[in-house]
Amino acid sequence: MTARFLVVLDADSTLIRNEVIELIADEAGRGAEVAAATEQAMRGEVDFATSLRSRVAALEGVPLSAFARVRARVEPTPGVTDLTTAVHERGGVVGVVSGGFHEILDDVAPALGVDVWRANRLDAADGILTGRVAGDIVDAQAKADQLTAWAEQHGVAPHRTIAIGDGANDLRMIERAGLGVAFNAKPAVRRAAPIAIGPVDLAQLIPLLP
Repeated sequence: MTARFLVVLDADSTLIRNEVIELIADEAGRGAEVAAATEQAMRGEVDFATSLRSRVAALEGVPLSAFARVRARVEPTPGVTDLTTAVHERGGVVGVVSGGFHEILDDVAPALGVDVWRANRLDAADGILTGRVAGDIVDAQAKADQLTAWAEQHGVAPHRTIAIGDGANDLRMIERAGLGVAFNAKPAVRRAAPIAIGPVDLAQLIPLLP
């Protein structure tokens, strides 16, 4: 399918208000510990892949049945469906590439009007998380490369891509896109992005659409 343009968003703290790994960690009684480590990673103070592996290790023992409670706590970011509707009305495609997890995003993304998405997967055995990531980790480089791949898949020229994110692991896709937007972002991301939007309302992005 050919599209006029492509919009790619981060998931946690962009498409949705939450950091999903913290919600899952709450199920293991380790929410505060994981939240502190997540904040470090989003500020770019530690390597994302290394940080993710250590944070996922804290999820060991959480039953897959807990995901229903996690999904129930997910809060879509204000304006998200206004944005996805506007993209579709203008002939665009919405993608989400996330350092979070398919186990939650597979339910949340289509409900919010997202066309394509990619995230990490959590390893499990006998219905319980093992504390490991399954497969390759979606890090900053993977996010940038996925933006390019989706653009090629949908016949979108690089200059007609928009990337939106809040954390350090979004910087490469923000730099790769035709237009990069820091949304409710960490200081390093606000400094690096051509446009920074402070209000937590994704409808603020609609005037930027081609």
